[in-house]
Amino acid sequence: MINLSVTLSNVRLQNPVIAASGCFGYGEEFRDFYDINLLGAFSCKGTTLHPRFGNPTPRIAETNGGMINSVGLQNPGIEAVTATELPRLFAHYQQPLLANISGFSREEYTACCEQISAIDGVSIVELNISCPNVHGGGMSFGADAACAAAVTAACKAVCKKPLYVKLSPNVTNIAEIAKAVEAAGADGLSLINTLLAMRINTKTRKPILANTFGGLSGPAIFPVALRMVYQVYDAVKIPIIGLGGVSSAGDVIEMMMAGASAVQVGAATLTDPFACKKIIDALPETLQTLGIEDINEIIGAAH
Repeated sequence: MINLSVTLSNVRLQNPVIAASGCFGYGEEFRDFYDINLLGAFSCKGTTLHPRFGNPTPRIAETNGGMINSVGLQNPGIEAVTATELPRLFAHYQQPLLANISGFSREEYTACCEQISAIDGVSIVELNISCPNVHGGGMSFGADAACAAAVTAACKAVCKKPLYVKLSPNVTNIAEIAKAVEAAGADGLSLINTLLAMRINTKTRKPILANTFGGLSGPAIFPVALRMVYQVYDAVKIPIIGLGGVSSAGDVIEMMMAGASAVQVGAATLTDPFACKKIIDALPETLQTLGIEDINEIIGAAH
């Protein structure tokens, strides 16, 4: 019997496959396809202090090997999520939940972290620091090591659950950012978030996205994500959740060999809602083919 279970900061996952934030809503959308309790965990849609409609449309553009999105954190706000979305989810979902939190100031981040981490059923708080800091000239919190550390420390001070920081790849040295948030108290890391990208409509001669730029995700970014997970694994001692273009059991194994303790699947679920289930179903046979009986033995095996 092949062991698929992994542990993130004393939170046990029955397998390492996590549905990524922004691609799985708050769980309701996938109930008609399969029992989502077969997931290792899932990360709910990025939640902010106040409701957000998001960016103007169009805000999705297809590209070879993936997609670009500029959704803009559309969500009903922390009050609606804690009062409505999570209770509805917990009525039928019993596996670990990562609560993904976003904000535009340190105060917004800490307010959301404090509130959502007090909810029974939330296992890990995932801090998305790719948002623009409105008090810092609009630069992403995750683009500067000192800024990333400051917001991590503030959230850790009020967070009642393990705190995982989701890192942006749009930096010069991601290992430097990773070490800074580890030193500030992060319990783990999620990487990578989307890569800044754009498309142009050659007929109109205008950018396709109303916001001009968006985040590239999908198989095209997998090698970049893999490289960054590998680099960060050598730089820190806290667990890593690897994500970015994962779409097969083989991708999961590569990510874990690079240093990830668990893996998130995002864009693949937008083209195939059964993507996570198919990956989980394929993992035992794929591991068996490689002579692996315990998936934990491959974490960091490429180093």
